[in-house]
Amino acid sequence: MARYTGPKFKLSRRLGISLSGSGKELKRPFPPGQHGPGQRKKLSGYGVQLQEKQKLRHMYGLGEKQFRNLFEKAAHMPGKAGENFMFLLESRLDNLVFRLGLANTRAGARQLVSHGHVTVNGKKVDIASYLVSTGDVIGLRERSRNMASIKEALANRHHIPTYLEFNEQAMEGRYVRLPERGELAQDIDERQIVEFYSR
Repeated sequence: MARYTGPKFKLSRRLGISLSGSGKELKRPFPPGQHGPGQRKKLSGYGVQLQEKQKLRHMYGLGEKQFRNLFEKAAHMPGKAGENFMFLLESRLDNLVFRLGLANTRAGARQLVSHGHVTVNGKKVDIASYLVSTGDVIGLRERSRNMASIKEALANRHHIPTYLEFNEQAMEGRYVRLPERGELAQDIDERQIVEFYSR
């Protein structure tokens, strides 16, 4: 299945979660469509599991196959599969570029990476799904540092998570440590996703 390219606000309202992180989409807290408020129905167990999976998949902007493959990798790691999965998603290069404030959205961060503007430990990396290791330094290529979109994103940045450090002068960030579960999205129940893939 290809990545979703439709209206993000409608998708956010349908899933009941802010995919952009701004919360603007949920000013009308009911699904889109002419029947709007009347559409919230009680979901079956499978429906709840599917909805949690879709929330997380759309939040990080992954296709179904890519999402499933990453879950399989998490399931074979020691520890809780659900938490491992969240940590792997958070360790993707496009996500960390977004978290550092170099782009306003994950989609914008993915574009920065795929266009070759981002480096990891001084080497250009243009694969958005690249898994960054703790201790790695994420930076920008010299010719990319004055891009208007990057300057605008940095000006609009609200905060940087505590598991990242950012050097304003060098315009580079370090992935200090893996995040703790409490530092990630609280409106996602990863146990439901584990149940979904364990059927």
